[in-house]
Amino acid sequence: MAGKFTIFSGKSGKTYFNLKAGNGEIILASQGYVDKSGARNGVVSVKNNAGNPARFEKKVASNGKFHFSLKAGNGQIIGNSEMYDSEKARDAGIASVGAHAANAGLVEE
Repeated sequence: MAGKFTIFSGKSGKTYFNLKAGNGEIILASQGYVDKSGARNGVVSVKNNAGNPARFEKKVASNGKFHFSLKAGNGQIIGNSEMYDSEKARDAGIASVGAHAANAGLVEE
């Protein structure tokens, strides 16, 4: 099953997007945008950057959990992952974003 981007409005009134794997699990979440146009631009940026391993910043939280951010060419964060229990799981998450982003469809909720 192919991945997909979903664009939705949050309780704050801002617009967000998620990249979901084929099984429906969220593998990348955006920060809030003022409107849907901004979120759509964010989706395009993910598609353009997810294939470049250098765009992923691997991180370790203060609680010892692993996560990552995807950055655009200008260094701005486009999206963030969930927290993972191991480096291996985090790296699999990065690979999943790379595998799903380019051909993912877009659904606006």
